[in-house]
Amino acid sequence: MHPRVIIAALKGGSGKTILSLGLVAAWQEKGFKIAPFKKGPDFIDAGWLAFAAARPCYNLDPFLMNEDQIMASFLSRSDDSDLSLIEGNRGLFDGLDLDGSSSTAGLAKLLKSPVLLILDVSMTTRTLAAVVKGCQVFDPGVNIAGVILNRVAGSRQEKLISAAIEKYCGLPVVGAVPRLKENLFPERHMGLVPFQERDQAEKAVSWARKIVQAHLDLDQIWEIARRSEGEDIGASRDATSASKAAVSDSSPRIGFIRDRAFWFYYPENLEQLERMGAVMVEIDAMSAPELPQVDALYIGGGFPETQARALADNGSFRKSLKEEIENGLPVYAECGGFMYLGERLFVDNRSYPMVGALPVEFVLQERPQGHGYTVLKVAGPNLYYNVGDELKGHEFHYSRPVVIQEKGLKFAFNVNRGRGIDGLRDGVCRKNILATYTHVHAAGNPNWAKGLFRAALSHKKSDKFLKVGKECLTTQ
Repeated sequence: MHPRVIIAALKGGSGKTILSLGLVAAWQEKGFKIAPFKKGPDFIDAGWLAFAAARPCYNLDPFLMNEDQIMASFLSRSDDSDLSLIEGNRGLFDGLDLDGSSSTAGLAKLLKSPVLLILDVSMTTRTLAAVVKGCQVFDPGVNIAGVILNRVAGSRQEKLISAAIEKYCGLPVVGAVPRLKENLFPERHMGLVPFQERDQAEKAVSWARKIVQAHLDLDQIWEIARRSEGEDIGASRDATSASKAAVSDSSPRIGFIRDRAFWFYYPENLEQLERMGAVMVEIDAMSAPELPQVDALYIGGGFPETQARALADNGSFRKSLKEEIENGLPVYAECGGFMYLGERLFVDNRSYPMVGALPVEFVLQERPQGHGYTVLKVAGPNLYYNVGDELKGHEFHYSRPVVIQEKGLKFAFNVNRGRGIDGLRDGVCRKNILATYTHVHAAGNPNWAKGLFRAALSHKKSDKFLKVGKECLTTQ
């Protein structure tokens, strides 16, 4: 029946993530199974939601995925839950254009989900009723089912705002959170610090749970979510429910680095490779003495700059990885993984040696160098995509790449939207590496998993052109 609720707000920084985490943790404590989802391409909030729910959090992104892919992902990953919670991003109606495409409101209408609207009530009272009424009128197709007040100064303010919203908007106020003197969720780079870097992550989630239990009406919110059970949103479709290929001695082993430095992975990406029959090998680049035997390697994004010393200190691992790359190991790297494959990483005027497989150095800047959705055109031959393909993705990086020697490098992508490496190009190729600032989502770019799996399988079979390739080659 898929009971569900979307937690939305008028703008970013209104408290969506902390209250979403608190709701998940509070219902978990009651013994309910909660399926968490994050609207948009966010990895950090999704990581915290997965931590709180003790199960993967999946991204529902109308830019990276089409409607059928979103619906299939939501339905198949909600089947074994008591309730699904979807955290929105930015403001409820904020999108990519005048029509608000890819907005939280659009996702709410697609999923026929009720919306709880969080309001930052700082220095205002009755005006908020006009704001909520405006949201109702702006798009009547969005089911705003309740309101949560945040950063409330006192009982007088709470009562006045609640009465105004109930009178003029006909909506219940299902919670009022006071201004909090402490915050166990410090922020960095316009978002929360990742839970992987928080030694007291459980304490932080417990703090959010107690806030929600003290100030939100959990039973009323649950009932709002259950009202969506009668809304038919179809049956699960496409590959998310497809059977998994059998694993045998001929199955390729695909490594992926997941540790405190690299953990930006859409769960769908790893699952798709497994579904195709790959044996996935998890690797810690900071503690493993050397690269284990794998037929291909996937390095996702993350914050290598916060772990630069530990990555640099593990010279034996870096050396073994570089040797395998020189011998033709297929490597697909995104953002932080791209930085790790370079020569050096400069952080706070200090230099840290990285793998040295690409003649590129990276300098951390104070402001984002690339932030937002990307559209790439595959313009050059490479191991993973066909020339002419269009890719949709997302980038968010503070590093500035400095190409030391462009001779011998190939660039796979032309940038039609976004920044990439220099505003025009992305996707550095050398040997059998493809390293890019863009994160891709396997559901929206099915050729990604096919290309990586095919490269791993070919490497396992010791195809000569993979073993001795000096340029960025293609299997086509």
